[in-house]
Amino acid sequence: MSTRHYTMPVDQTQWFVDSPHDTVFNFEYDEGRDRLLSLYEKGKEKQWNTNTRLDWSIDVDPTSETNFADIYIPIFGSDIWERMNDKERSNLRQHMAAWMNSQFLHGEQGALVCTAKIVQTVPDVDCKFYAATQVMDEARHMETYSRYLREKIEMAYPINANLKSLLSDVVSDGRWDMTCLGMQIMIEGLALAAFAMIRDFSEEPLAKALNAYVMQDEARHVAFGRLSLRDYYPQLTQAEREEREEFIVYASYLMRDRFRAQEVWEHLGLPVEECIEYVESSQMLGEFRKMLFSRIVPTVKDLGLFGPKVQAAFVDMGVIDFAETNPDDLSAADEQIAEEMERQHALLGTNGGGLSDVDPGRAAEVVATIEAGSEPA
Repeated sequence: MSTRHYTMPVDQTQWFVDSPHDTVFNFEYDEGRDRLLSLYEKGKEKQWNTNTRLDWSIDVDPTSETNFADIYIPIFGSDIWERMNDKERSNLRQHMAAWMNSQFLHGEQGALVCTAKIVQTVPDVDCKFYAATQVMDEARHMETYSRYLREKIEMAYPINANLKSLLSDVVSDGRWDMTCLGMQIMIEGLALAAFAMIRDFSEEPLAKALNAYVMQDEARHVAFGRLSLRDYYPQLTQAEREEREEFIVYASYLMRDRFRAQEVWEHLGLPVEECIEYVESSQMLGEFRKMLFSRIVPTVKDLGLFGPKVQAAFVDMGVIDFAETNPDDLSAADEQIAEEMERQHALLGTNGGGLSDVDPGRAAEVVATIEAGSEPA
């Protein structure tokens, strides 16, 4: 994406991260776990082309409330919001859409880099196979969010400082499982919840379809993380598992604070401290931020990384109740919603919901994909 779309100066267009790690070759080509190989098959079969599957002819008004309900703008209901006129609110809507989708875009590039690294560093061939399909997924997601920002929002924001810090930690760690834990479980898990907010509450058809399709891919990615790490973590010492749990606590707080949107308030000349104070104290925003962890908490528990420090952090953040959620049910719901969107538009014979091609065989694949990620280790 050209830097002319950025709302703020970009000091550099490239970011270099030192990342010492070992490259692992494995010549046992005929060995593999059935569940991961099944997921690999689904990864190959479910590739899609953003330029033909989505209807890019849809007109998007980035200043409209239909893109994302005003109630989800962090300062909605504050004195600052009440003092704004219609033009100022329209401008804020565009900036919030740009900021949010920009972080999605930057996160997808982080996922691309991390997954390519996993291909290089993970010792098992079946993991290399699946991770290779995810590399293509992440490239497609980058292309999709970049085009949406460029053509529909017509504005972009640089990477959030907290997201950049977390990505730096994940990329620079030489251990494949830490890259997988940080990206597949933590960052992808939070992204799934954020994508779901747009899919479920936006009235803009292209955004709904875009995020629904991305979520189908992301559900496989989280399943891959669960399968590969559930087999690996029982082999670690207690001290090694505790190190992973400390990382989960650190990453959780960092990602929670990522959603303050401080860059937007600064760029628009709003009182930054007042905006942040409102975001921190708003009950509605508190519930929104809690929902962002609806995917992370049950997955972390499923991996067995649910010691006292992790539980205490989730209690402090008010998200511990998500531990009772079945992550497979969440994945199933994501798949079913996207499939229903396809079915409805196939019946109508239109692509008005942002879909421009329909694969009637995808419904049969849903159950197999979910089962691949839910079988006991």
